[in-house]
Amino acid sequence: MLESLDAERHAASLWNAIRGHDQLWTWMPDGPFATEAAFRQSLAQKQAAADAVFLAIVPIGAGAAAGYASYMRIDARNGVVEVGNILLSPALQHTTAATEAMFLMARHVFEDLGYRRYEWKCNALNEPSRRAALRLGFSFEGLFRQHMVVKNQNRDTAWFSMLDREWPARKRVFEAWLDPANFSADDRQLRSLGDLR
Repeated sequence: MLESLDAERHAASLWNAIRGHDQLWTWMPDGPFATEAAFRQSLAQKQAAADAVFLAIVPIGAGAAAGYASYMRIDARNGVVEVGNILLSPALQHTTAATEAMFLMARHVFEDLGYRRYEWKCNALNEPSRRAALRLGFSFEGLFRQHMVVKNQNRDTAWFSMLDREWPARKRVFEAWLDPANFSADDRQLRSLGDLR
C-alpha cells in the first residue's frame, strides 16, 4: 500500500526498519543519518518538497512503513515524470510488496494522470537499480556521462523509460505476476516477471 509520506506518522517505523543499514544510503542523495531526529527532519523536508511527491510504502499486514519512493522531475505539460529516491528497507527488498508498490506507482502515472512517459534514472554504477529497472519493464536509453555531482562524486546516470503505449503490455505482466496463483504456499514466485514478459 502507498500513503503520502508523513514524517510524524512514518519516521519511527522507517527508522526502525533502516537503522544500522548504512549501505542503503550508498546511492541515495542524502544519508546515512546518525539519529532518528535527523532522519525525521529529512523526512519532513521530503514531505514539504514542492518539486517531488514522496510516498511511504506500507506492506499490507505489516501496518508500518518499510520504505519510500517519490515522483520527481514532474513535467505535467509534457506528461513526463520520474520515479526516484527509492529506499527499501532490508525487510522490504525482494518482496511482493516492493514490486506491487512500483506497479501501483506506474499505474497511477499512466491511468490516473494520463502521462506519456515514466522515467527511472540511477547512478550507472548502481547495478541493483539497473537490474530492477529492467525487471520492472523499463527500457534502457543510454548513459549521461558526468551528469551530476552526488556526495562530492561525479555521477554518470543510466536512463530508463516506460511509455504509455507500452503500459498495457507491462500492466498485464504485473497483474499476472501479482496473481496469488503465481505464488506457492510459502510465498515463492512460480514465474518471474521476466518469464511472464
